[in-house]
Order: sequence, then structure tokens, then C-alpha cells
Amino acid sequence: CPFFLYFCLKSICSFLLFSLLLQLKTILNVITFKRKTQPKSKAMKNILGKAILLASALLFSITGTSCSNDDNTTPEKEKTYDMSGFAKGADVSWLTEMEKDGVKFYNQSGKATECMKLLREEGTNSIRLRVWVNPEGGWCGKDDVIAKAWRAQQLGFRLMIDFHYSDTWADPGNQKVPAAWQGYTVEQMKQAVADHTKDVLTALKDRGVTNVEWVQVGNETRDGMLWNSDEAVTGQVSKNAANFAAYINAGYDAVKAVYPQAKVIVHVDKGQDLGGLTWLYDKLKENDGKWDVIGLSLYPEDDNWQSYAESCLANIQTLSSKYGKDVIVSEIGMWWGSDQAAPMMKKMVDGCKAISTCEGIFYWEPEVYNNWKPANYITLGWSAYTKGAFDNSGKPTAVFDAYKNIK
Repeated sequence: CPFFLYFCLKSICSFLLFSLLLQLKTILNVITFKRKTQPKSKAMKNILGKAILLASALLFSITGTSCSNDDNTTPEKEKTYDMSGFAKGADVSWLTEMEKDGVKFYNQSGKATECMKLLREEGTNSIRLRVWVNPEGGWCGKDDVIAKAWRAQQLGFRLMIDFHYSDTWADPGNQKVPAAWQGYTVEQMKQAVADHTKDVLTALKDRGVTNVEWVQVGNETRDGMLWNSDEAVTGQVSKNAANFAAYINAGYDAVKAVYPQAKVIVHVDKGQDLGGLTWLYDKLKENDGKWDVIGLSLYPEDDNWQSYAESCLANIQTLSSKYGKDVIVSEIGMWWGSDQAAPMMKKMVDGCKAISTCEGIFYWEPEVYNNWKPANYITLGWSAYTKGAFDNSGKPTAVFDAYKNIK
């Protein structure tokens, strides 16, 4: 019961019981005074005595206890989280498919916990979600993205939406045109990019998702996107840099039409390789490409993580200075079982945080553990992804200490 109501009821009951006690005491005194002239039966005295004891017990129970064990006079304050500032992110695009497969996640005490809540407890404040055009099974399609984005926003997360402009993986070796866009002209391709981008973002906005802070137009576009055998149409930079810039601009304008304040990212892999990075961004700049933030990936190994981290941090400063843009590490990962993963992440998080033009860092699919594979990995014959940040029992590893103990 509410505290105020309980207090009022307790006060009234206390007053009534005190009155009853006084009246009973008066009656007993009268009986005692008159017992020589009007003897009272022993039974009556016992009844009155028991009545006083009962009233006292009731008074004690009311004044000494609350409505229930759960309704304390001072409710327990719900824990709050600071989700602002430097982005400490996680790409959890596989989450709904993992949940469908019955995968559970556990905190350090072994308690099953919803994954996004657990990530928030581990210091994460931002979520990244990839978008595919017409994926098999619907995973990472529009509806799936909306469901995950809505869940993330309810927990206070800021969002990065990552458009691949493909029905499946878009990366340095694969930038396949969606099946529905095959045979398009350049103008049709630009329109398709714009329409798809607006469609997904408008659906998010209509669902009430307002926390979209970044939007990636393309994923790991080291040599462009929307590769096509027709060089007049392809967005492959080494063959037609002008088309790549045109497709990027179509996506850029579409983003701004729906979320004007969102920052558009152009994302390239190998954050340690300055030459490859400047080659791509130079080509984009030469062809009047538009973007707000430079996005990088970094996937080091035990034997090179220190040099990779140092090079990447230096490159962030160089790229910011050269192009006048902020930088964000859109993807990072390292083998979950390595004792070097946590030191690597600490070096990168602390280093990025110390650079004023670096907006944050996102661990890629940290929730994956115990050799789980998505359906399309099985179809493609790929091995399980092993660079998550959960151990084989489903608990977060020390990688997250970098988020929790950030300087």
C-alpha cells in the first residue's frame, strides 16, 4: 500500500486502540474499587485482562510493522546510468536471432539477464545495428532492426544504424548489389539507395525511435559499394569513383531528410593502414562526396595488437586533421579467449577518449559465445565468429572493464 495511506491508517488505528485501552483500564479500576461491595466474578476479570493483552498486541503489530515486506517507507531507488558523452558501443545485430535459438546471457553472479540490460551494466551506452535490404529469414531486415532499435532506446541507448546496401554481408571483399536492384542504371541505383535509406529510417522514426545519432552509409567500403560488372554503373572506387560518391551522397541526403541531426559515417576497414584510408577518402573528396564522420574497423591479433592500436590511434588524429572530420571506431574485436583482449581494449578506449575528435568505439557482436553461428554462416559454410566478449558460460569478459573504468 502507498506510504501516505499506510501512515494515515496506522495513526487512526493507534488512536482507537489507545482509547480502547484507556476505557478497559477504567472499567477494571472500577471493578477493583467496588469488589468489596459488588464482587466481580473471577471469570469476568480474566476476560477483561485478556482483552487488554489482546489490544496491546494489536497495537504493537500495527505500530511495529509495515503493510508488507516489500512496501518499505523508503522505496529502493532504481539504478540510473549515464548514457551521454564518449560512445562506448556494441554492435548486437545478431541478438534477436540468438534469442530465437534459445541463447541466454548471464551476469557475473550467474543470473540470467537480458543482453542489452547486461551490456548497459557493463558500461555500454550505445548500440549499432546493421541493415540488409531483403535478407533471407528476415534477420537484419527492416522489421528486425526496428524491434532491436526500439528495445535499445527503452534502455536509454544511443543508436548507430549501419546500411550495407546488400541482401547480405557487405565488406572489403563483398559489396553485392541487392537482387531487386540488379540491372539498374546509375540514376535508378541512386534512387534505390535514397528510397531504401528513407524507408528504414522513416519506419524507425514512426515507431518513436529518436536516439539515432549516427548512420553509416555503406559498410567497410575500402573500394566502394554496389559493385557491378557494368563499369558505367558500379560503385567500385577503383573502377568508378564518381559513382561511389554519387551513391554516398544519395544516402547522405536521405539520412538528413529523416534525421537532420544524425551524423553520416563513411566506414573503412583496417584502421591501422593509413595509406588505404587516405586513398579512399581522397577519392571521395575529389568527387564531392559528403560525409560527417570517418568510421574505422580494427581487428588485431595477439602478436600485433600493440602496433595496430598505436597506428590506429595515430591515424585517427591524422585523418581528423586532414579531412576536418570527427572519427569513430565503428568495429573492433579480438579473440575472446586471449588474455591480451582486455589490455588491447583498454589501450584503444583510453586512447580514443583522449582524442577530442574521436566520438567513440563499438565492439562488434560482443554477445556471441560458445561457437554459436547465425543461419547464413551455416549456409555460407563459414566458421563461427570467435571475437566476441563473452566467455563460453555466457558471461561478459574483462574486455568490458575498459568501458566501466574509463578515465
